[in-house]
Amino acid sequence: MAKKHRQKPDNLLAQNKKAGHDYNILDTYEAGIALTGTEIKSVRDGKINLRDGFARVRNNEAWLENVHISPYKEGNLFNVDPMRNRKLLLHKKEIRKLGQLTARQGVTLVPLRMYLKHGYAKVLIGVAEGKHNYDKRETLKRKDQEREVQRALKARY
Repeated sequence: MAKKHRQKPDNLLAQNKKAGHDYNILDTYEAGIALTGTEIKSVRDGKINLRDGFARVRNNEAWLENVHISPYKEGNLFNVDPMRNRKLLLHKKEIRKLGQLTARQGVTLVPLRMYLKHGYAKVLIGVAEGKHNYDKRETLKRKDQEREVQRALKARY
């Protein structure tokens, strides 16, 4: 049931560009995220850092960990810990499948981007395998070659 989410959402709030460099993304899942009132206000302001974040399945629940959402500047006493673990809202079948996938060695769940959809904050979670340094160099080399080809085609036509 996993859908491929390649297009860029209109209401993109944050993106983890480093994930594509550090990991091979095998599959993606769209998940809702449980936020408090002041957190959603900070999210709408774009005060999110996904870079070091990851997701984990515990007790048949999916959790987003190590994602920093800055405190809302006018939230005073209602602000919560910026690094708290946040629950991901997925179907039980999807959670079970993610738990089985991450049980394999070298597979992890990485947040790729966060965006608004119909007023709700959504997170695109990628099932990912870590890349070795030589894989990263190969990817950069291939991107450079593709860029050169595009430049040559553009100059010719």
